[in-house]
Amino acid sequence: MSNTFRVAVRKFGPFESTIEKIWKGFCKESGCSMKLEALPMDLSDLYEATLGKGDGLNKGDWDVTNINTDWIMEADQKNCLEDLTPWISSNPPDDYPEGWSDSLLSMQRFNQRILGLPFHDGPECLIYRRDLFNDPKEKEAFNMKYKRELLPPATWKEFHEVARFFNRPTQNLYGTAFALYPDGHNTVFDFSLQLWTRGGELVNGDEQININTPEAEDGLKFYREIVRDELAMHPGSVNFDSVQLGSAFANGEISMMVNWFGFASICEVHHESKVKGCVDITNIPAGRSGKGFSLNVYWLYAIGKGSKYKKIAYDFIRYAVNANNDKLLTLEGGIGCRKSTWVDREINEKISYYHKLGLLHENARTLPQKSNWNEISEVLDQMVISLLSTDRTEKELLKEAQKEIDQLKRK
Repeated sequence: MSNTFRVAVRKFGPFESTIEKIWKGFCKESGCSMKLEALPMDLSDLYEATLGKGDGLNKGDWDVTNINTDWIMEADQKNCLEDLTPWISSNPPDDYPEGWSDSLLSMQRFNQRILGLPFHDGPECLIYRRDLFNDPKEKEAFNMKYKRELLPPATWKEFHEVARFFNRPTQNLYGTAFALYPDGHNTVFDFSLQLWTRGGELVNGDEQININTPEAEDGLKFYREIVRDELAMHPGSVNFDSVQLGSAFANGEISMMVNWFGFASICEVHHESKVKGCVDITNIPAGRSGKGFSLNVYWLYAIGKGSKYKKIAYDFIRYAVNANNDKLLTLEGGIGCRKSTWVDREINEKISYYHKLGLLHENARTLPQKSNWNEISEVLDQMVISLLSTDRTEKELLKEAQKEIDQLKRK
């Protein structure tokens, strides 16, 4: 029998470094002598290796996996994750469930089953360079040009104006950027936010996906306009996923971006960050007849149904989400999920806006839970790709995408 414990990991430096440190601590405390094999993967590869054609969770390829809440309903339908309810009942994590916000405990629950424990969060928000926005000379110049005060933008129109104002290629500073890499996630999140912040919804009254709406058309028009604007956008956007977008911001190349909270906090803890102490966050801008929202998608530790080491796997993830390790993840550059981390004095001294996580959660939306969400997101992703690479009308693209979604059999 193999003496290797295998974990499928979302490719992200803080996840990778933290899991290595947590495993060492776990083995020291428990006496476990197994060897850890933690394989980092991009989102599409992670999906395929665990839930997709690889079916690795059922086959026993993975003892533990990182899984996000976009995929959790599909995992439930495929019955490929261990139900943690009996394990939690006999040996719950410290301070469970009171130690977490309810918003981080609901999406992994199906009837009486619990399919994962939360380890990384951080809703999408507007992340901006506080040093630029507070600079008196910048304020004066902006007021002269736009006849209003330079503030973090509250509307998408203001967002575009500010992006153009701070776009200075000769200084390697660009107004903004989006994560446009077509992985079925980033562009889908952007589309959802453009829709919601204009008062639209992804589902109709029958809980069916319905995107062929005026709010969606308005959102796509704005998205196409700003992404194609070379006087506002970082030229690397087309190849950025959310991690690369966060890296460009931490390198001082972008004045503001819509991205996950974690990419703000990493600016304060990563030794190579060029914007340490210069960052702040606020709500995402709104469109006409809308208001600013945040998007909440979080990551879980889950146990593969086919694992031969389920007791070790549960003991490990129980240890991994304790208060010390939740804080460790945060100091490494991830986002801890425990309330204790959100209000921790050391954390807030390093990351002055960390306490705002609770407020973001109060204004956060979640994507629809559909067992075929991965298929739906592929349709939405292709719609946005066509939006940015062709001149087809927004109305035409929405109509075509809606038809494809309607043809998907699973609900």
